[in-house]
Amino acid sequence: MNNEARAKKRVTLADVAKQAGVSQMTASKVMRNTGSISEATRDRVTAAARDLGYVPNRLAGSLSSQNSDIVAVILPSINDTIYGDVVRGINEVLRPHGYMTFIGENQFDTELEEDIIRSVLSLQPAAIILTGGINRSEAAFRMLKNWQCPIVQIWDDSKSGFDGSVSPSHEAGGALVAQHFVDRGFKAPAYIGAELSKDLCAARRFDSFKSKLQAFGVVPFEVTDEALPRRGETGQTLVARLMETRPETDAIYCLNDAIALGALSWLHDNGYDVPNQVAVAGFNGTSLLQVVRTRLTTVDVNRERLGQVAAKAVVSLLNGEDIAEQTVLDTQLVQGNTT
Repeated sequence: MNNEARAKKRVTLADVAKQAGVSQMTASKVMRNTGSISEATRDRVTAAARDLGYVPNRLAGSLSSQNSDIVAVILPSINDTIYGDVVRGINEVLRPHGYMTFIGENQFDTELEEDIIRSVLSLQPAAIILTGGINRSEAAFRMLKNWQCPIVQIWDDSKSGFDGSVSPSHEAGGALVAQHFVDRGFKAPAYIGAELSKDLCAARRFDSFKSKLQAFGVVPFEVTDEALPRRGETGQTLVARLMETRPETDAIYCLNDAIALGALSWLHDNGYDVPNQVAVAGFNGTSLLQVVRTRLTTVDVNRERLGQVAAKAVVSLLNGEDIAEQTVLDTQLVQGNTT
């Protein structure tokens, strides 16, 4: 570290007050938007803060007041497009109410999620939005239940045990694809997926898909791998295994859209005619699929709306209002040109 960097001094509230010509208490009230302060004084303080580059210590403020403007959002992956859309919806609702989001990524890892929850709670969050469908530890669940703030679970349509939940119906999603395959007359359907022991919602979709097909006397072939991630390259790997093992396959349901796109890539590269020879469907309805030439058949769960509804539930709880214990959003089959 050079001498210039070592000599840098963080701008304090006292610096802002001095430049604005007011007391530190008055400057503090302006920064926290409290008290009866004249508009002229408020303008001088905010101008001084802006000119000096002052950044309030929000954490210190929350520790002293037991109030916070942080809403923690705990997700499986920040690299997954679906969760980016969910967070966008959350932020659209929370920002106008003065709340910011803090994102934690658990990667479907039970111990990692426990560590994240412990760290998140140390920030004194105003509320927590967390993804269900993970093998949550008893310790994590106990920490959350003992914490006195609103908690809304998203994505998982099973009973949450928290203040409320907002999710698509995963059973309906799997059944929609199965019915579509039956309606299209496919005789040898299959399923490819990964990490089903960690992603409980995906496992529920597959069970529903399988049960619906079995009701029509059709048993889908299954290729899954617990060691592979839920990404596009996994779709390439699994569809290669599938077509080598069961070449008569005429329709493939994939755990998510990312795996489906990987499967499509491999099928095209290896000369398969999609959908005339092999059909492919996914789950999520990611926005990428609307701009590529190959439009994947998928189940749209309206991810941004899911985030908005969850955030509105949080705001209602913070305002002391009641919310529905469980909100299940509609899922919709969107047929592209891959089935």
